[in-house]
Amino acid sequence: MRIALDAMGGDLAPQCNVQGAIDAINELDDIEIVLVGDESRIREELKKCGGPSDRISIVHTTQVIEMGDPPVDALRQKKDSSILRLAEMGASRQADIVLSAGNTGAFAAACQLRMRTIPGIQRAGIAVTIPSFYGAFVLCDVGANIQPKAVHLHQYATMGTLFAKHVSRLPRQRVGLLSIGEENVKGTSVIKEANELLHADPNIEFIGNIEGRDLFEGACDVAVSDGFVGNVILKLFEGLSRGIFEMIAKEILQAAPSLKKTFDEVVREVWRKHDYVEYGGAPLLGLNGVAIICHGSSDARTIRNAIRASRHFINYKLNTLLAEQFAGTGTVHT
Repeated sequence: MRIALDAMGGDLAPQCNVQGAIDAINELDDIEIVLVGDESRIREELKKCGGPSDRISIVHTTQVIEMGDPPVDALRQKKDSSILRLAEMGASRQADIVLSAGNTGAFAAACQLRMRTIPGIQRAGIAVTIPSFYGAFVLCDVGANIQPKAVHLHQYATMGTLFAKHVSRLPRQRVGLLSIGEENVKGTSVIKEANELLHADPNIEFIGNIEGRDLFEGACDVAVSDGFVGNVILKLFEGLSRGIFEMIAKEILQAAPSLKKTFDEVVREVWRKHDYVEYGGAPLLGLNGVAIICHGSSDARTIRNAIRASRHFINYKLNTLLAEQFAGTGTVHT
């Protein structure tokens, strides 16, 4: 399996990206990795990590799309960027999987531009599985499409349902639409229209609108949102989880220092289940190929975990299921 990694993408690139690739190669014997980016900097980091591997190759690019670059403008102005080259490799099947921790908007746009979406799907969406107090739920979208149309939200519900069933292995796939109230009349015009589309779809177990507090009370298994709200929820969850666990650890240390060792093990195991680093990255659903988006602050462990987890998306055959689901819809790409 050939995985193309954006060596220049992310806050800690290229050091952590290259280290993560080396760690993945040392752990997994069924992959080869193509590092895409500035060859001289990549080779410098490879030397620091113990030298190149015969299962690591380099594709040189001269430009980098920075995290603060406007996505569309950057893709037009930086034709030789690592992100654009990744998307081209995914489109031409030079790589089975493309993976980046760089500018999310640019990576999503580049993948849609070059790899295209599965026929019938209008916009790709990023799906993540989030643990909660009552079991995990899938949230889609978390950043690919910040101004969706109602039909996009409807399609995210369909893609999220298949993802929840076949990838996250959730026993049910109840779909909730994030809004400012549970009543059907609440929300923007887009939310109201999406609500009608979802109610009319017999293939989706739609429970109606949900509010933010419902997410962690087990109200639904698939939460549908625009990319703006979804991304805010994801980042809020990450920060809140870390803060809660740090507070618990501090209280235990102050209240019962003698029990620190015992509780440390428990807290560490629970935190592992809630730490986004363990998940590595999230798939861009709906593409004609496999693209994984990693957190911008990904360290070497996150990159390694993303590479490890990405291999499974090929085996899930989710794209085949999506193609079958959307076949014959007659949907026009807009």
